[in-house]
Order: sequence, then structure tokens, then C-alpha cells
Amino acid sequence: MIFSFDLLANAVISGILIGAFYAAVTAGITISFGILDIVNIAHPAFIILGSYVAYIINTTFGFDPILSAIVVMPAFYALGAGIYQVYYVSFEKRGQESMRGLAFFFGLLFITEVTLVLYFGVDYRYVEARYIGPTWHFGSIDIPLRILTPCLVSLSLIAALQLVLTRTFVGRAIMAVAQDQFALKLMAVNPIRIKRIAFGISIATASLAGAFLIIIQPVEPSVGREYIGRVFAICVLGGMGSLPGTVIAAMLVGIVESLTSTFYGPSWAPAVSFGFLLLTLAVRPAGILGR
Repeated sequence: MIFSFDLLANAVISGILIGAFYAAVTAGITISFGILDIVNIAHPAFIILGSYVAYIINTTFGFDPILSAIVVMPAFYALGAGIYQVYYVSFEKRGQESMRGLAFFFGLLFITEVTLVLYFGVDYRYVEARYIGPTWHFGSIDIPLRILTPCLVSLSLIAALQLVLTRTFVGRAIMAVAQDQFALKLMAVNPIRIKRIAFGISIATASLAGAFLIIIQPVEPSVGREYIGRVFAICVLGGMGSLPGTVIAAMLVGIVESLTSTFYGPSWAPAVSFGFLLLTLAVRPAGILGR
């Protein structure tokens, strides 16, 4: 192991940038799992689907992948709302959401992945944009724009979601639906409609995170599996249902992974990051900003 302050500084900066991307990837899970208590194990599949939509629009029309993802977010919102309606009618309404609902999302995960494999194959796909190649240099610190740009948009996304959840009636209803659905009914609010809106938002954020992913690295249909454990771990580490906690946890995981990869090798990064998760939960079981 070769240690230098230049390596340390670059590793920390890289970890913060990747952590912001992890926050965008986990934001949807924070809503669906942390607030709605829906174990959407298929969330990474919608991220990869968002990557391929951005790829198709970018290669066909030459549009920026992030702008393309923002344009199609309403379509993903509608997809998420429809999926929740099927989930509610088939499982939640009957009280079978635990195991059968989990199997439902596993099915969505594999159906999405197999469909993408059949249509696109297993070759890696990538997009083109002006900010993918250049790197900013500040002395010995290098900041690739292909990571910085998704980082900034990710933080903007999280800030917008936090404002919606804390400053709007629908956002407060989403936060309240997991606590007391009966109280919401007394206020003439339909909890199922609120859950449908929240789940649609979670899938819409996944589509934007997919655009970030294909900017940072080439993708193929099975890449999403790498994020299944990571997104749930970050959600729990940050505190269930806390978007600010998600950002803090994601950046901590990003820094830990980056430092481990830099000084000990990439193969150690997942083990060390999950060890950090277990250590943190042992000290604070509710998560960083959990209640």
C-alpha cells in the first residue's frame, strides 16, 4: 500500500461525488421502502431501464442524457403508479404483500432484465455528452465532469424531493401515510392515492438515476444487480424515510468504498462498506437520522 496525501484527497473527493450518485439511486428506495414500507427489490431494474431509455434517445436524436431522462420522468411516474395499483389490488389489499409482494417485484426485476437482454444483448452501451470526457484539475486533485455533473443534478433532485415532502400538502400526506392512514382518511385523503403518487415518484427518480449511471459507466442489463444490496443498505443506514440521512449515508459509503479501493483494492470495497454499515447500526440502530 502506497500512501500519499494526493491519493487521499482524490479518494475523498471521488467518494463524495460517487456518494451523491448513490443518493440519487437510493432516493426512490427511501420513498418506497423507507416511507411506504414496500420492498421494491426491482428498483435497480428501473434504474437500468432509465439508462437504456437515455441511451436510445441519445443515440437516436443526440439529446443530452440527463435532459432526456428529465423529459421522460412523467412516463416513468405513470409506470410506477400503474405498478403500485397492480401491487395494491393483487397483494396489499388482501394482506399478502410480505412474501407474495416480494415475489412480484422479483418477477419484475427478472422480466425487465431478460427483456433488455433479448432486445439489446449483453454488450455494454454508453452515451455521449460534452461533459463526459473533460476533467477539471485543481493542483493534484482531478474532478471528472462525467461524475461531477450527475453529482450536482443528484443533489438538486434530493433537495427538490425534500421540499416537496416537507412544504406541500401531498408531500406531508406521503410522510404521514406510513404513520396513520386512519387519520388521513379523517382528513378526506385517500391513502391509496397518496401511496400511488409516492410510488410513482420513486420510479421517476430511478429513471433519472439511470441516466446518471450510464454517464458514469457503460451499462448492460445485469449491472442493476450490483445495486440491490447497496440501495437498501444506504436507506437503512441513513434512517428509514429520511432523504437528508440518505445523502449523508450515501456519501459516507462512497468515501469508504473509494478509500478502500484506492489503498487496498476494489475487491475489498463492498466488504468494508457493509462492515461500516453494520458497525454504524450497532452504535445507532435507527440509522444516522432515524427516529
